[in-house]
Order: sequence, then structure tokens, then C-alpha cells
Amino acid sequence: MTSKLTAAAERLFDRHGYMATGMDRLTEAAGMSSRTLYKHAGNKAQLMARVLTERDRRFMARLEVQSVDALFAALEDWVRVEGTRGCLFLRSRAETGGDTPEIAEAVAAHKAAFHKRIEEVVAVNLGREDPVLSEQVLVLLEGATHAAVYRGAGAVSAARAAAAILLERARA
Repeated sequence: MTSKLTAAAERLFDRHGYMATGMDRLTEAAGMSSRTLYKHAGNKAQLMARVLTERDRRFMARLEVQSVDALFAALEDWVRVEGTRGCLFLRSRAETGGDTPEIAEAVAAHKAAFHKRIEEVVAVNLGREDPVLSEQVLVLLEGATHAAVYRGAGAVSAARAAAAILLERARA
């Protein structure tokens, strides 16, 4: 039951946002009473944190790759499957101003793991750590995710090409 609730909540939060998604809409989408929802999810912030944790698990599993190019390929695939609505983590943080601890903690944990994963992939590609290149790749990935909202999936392809140039320069 909790996986059905989490999936329903993710669809609603992703499409309508955290603030605009009320508990009544969540109970209807999950096909359960509000009492059952509260029993399984706690409050709305706890449910959003659960959604973000599940989304983090799925997204990070896609990033189990060994090249910077493959990071962008994974993002292209993510955007194709999940859509181009921007980063749910950053959108939920922006909606709550970072003032909802459950959400702020889930976002911080995801972004720290994301950054670490990028650093690992860059190090594998170069044979050495390169914090500057890692930061550049991070900004390209994050920027492409948001640019895809209004430019489409081609934004990820453009960022992928830019990353290839940066990687080549770092190797020289």
C-alpha cells in the first residue's frame, strides 16, 4: 500500500507541485481514506520526503555509469521517461523555502550524493580527481535539467556536447 501511495503522491507532486497538492487530492489518487493515508504517510511533508527518497533511489541507480558521457546519456533517458518538468528536488525546496526540515534534508542528501557521484565519474574518466571539472559537469547537468523544461530534451544533448569539450580540455 505504501508503494502505491508513494507513486501516486510522486505523480501529483511532480505535476502540480508540493504546495498545490492537497491531502484530499492525494487520498483520491491513492484510493484510500484520509485516515489511512495519515496512518501510512504521516503528514504531507513526511510523504514528500518519502517521495524524494524513492526518486533519489531511482535516479541514482541510473547514474551507476563509468563516464561523463554516460551521465548525460542517463539524464537524456531520465528526461525521456520521466518528462521535462525540472528537478523535483529543487522545485520542492524552492516551494518550501528550505523551511520544511523533512524536505530540506531529503534534498540536501540527494544533492550531496549527486555531487559525489559526479566527482567519482570524473575521476574515473580522467584517472585523477578534478574538482573544477566536476563542478562544471554538475552545473551542466543541473542546467540541462531545467533548460529542458522550456527547450525540450535537446538541452541535455547540448550540455552533453559541452561536457565532452570540457573533458577533452581537461585531458590535454
